[in-house]
Amino acid sequence: MKKAEDVELINVSDKTIIADYFIIASGRSDVHVRSLCDELQKYMAESGRVHLRIEGYREGRWIVVDYGELLVHLFHRREREFYGLERLWADGDNCMKIADEPLK
Repeated sequence: MKKAEDVELINVSDKTIIADYFIIASGRSDVHVRSLCDELQKYMAESGRVHLRIEGYREGRWIVVDYGELLVHLFHRREREFYGLERLWADGDNCMKIADEPLK
């Protein structure tokens, strides 16, 4: 995802039936978060994957893109800190940091 920050993958398959994996990433502004969502959809469509549903795009503070077994959470930094999905779902063994620095 273009310039996504602090990207993490969490395996939630043994914790919930809604998805097997969460990808969590941050953006610097509402516009940046929406841009990340647009890039994600483009990349996934090129890979033959189409989202089932998108929530939060208009506000751009916390966007959830549902790909069935994969839920992608794109956060504005402040919302990510506030909601703390990693604290709720990660237990050490099921979480992998993909990137600390922005992905290009």
